[in-house]
Amino acid sequence: MSIRTPPHAAPVGLYTAEERARRDATIWTPVQGILAPLQFAVFLISLTLVIRYLSTGEGYAAATWSIVIKTGVLYLIMITGAIWEKVVFGQYLLAPAFFWEDVFSFLVIALHTAYLWALFSGALEPVPLMWLALAAYGAYVINAAQFVLKLRAARLQASAMHEAPA
Repeated sequence: MSIRTPPHAAPVGLYTAEERARRDATIWTPVQGILAPLQFAVFLISLTLVIRYLSTGEGYAAATWSIVIKTGVLYLIMITGAIWEKVVFGQYLLAPAFFWEDVFSFLVIALHTAYLWALFSGALEPVPLMWLALAAYGAYVINAAQFVLKLRAARLQASAMHEAPA
């Protein structure tokens, strides 16, 4: 019985030599490198404001604006990340090397978008709205961890390639 690799499985290494060269040459790599920590900083500020509101009942407007800003940064990093994937891997999303990260990103975006819909439609009261934001943030943390682990794998692959005998 042979085990077949699914079509969405990543190659043995994270990047081929050609993909690594494209990754290193594109402006979208440093853009992602700036947006990712920016998004995390916005997340931490927003999380603090949301927890403050849920704990004290104060600061609803600040918490709400912070979630809207966090969602905007999320959309920006998703769009630029899709462009980065196109340049590096030849497709906008679901490249084999980032398949599961992208799949989970769709959940993150869906939850953030559900928050915006509920906010602007008035579908939820403030407290349930903040809990929806926390659900979106929980998914974001998992997704961010996926990408951090993938970045670590890429660094380990690059390090192993430099240490390998010629």
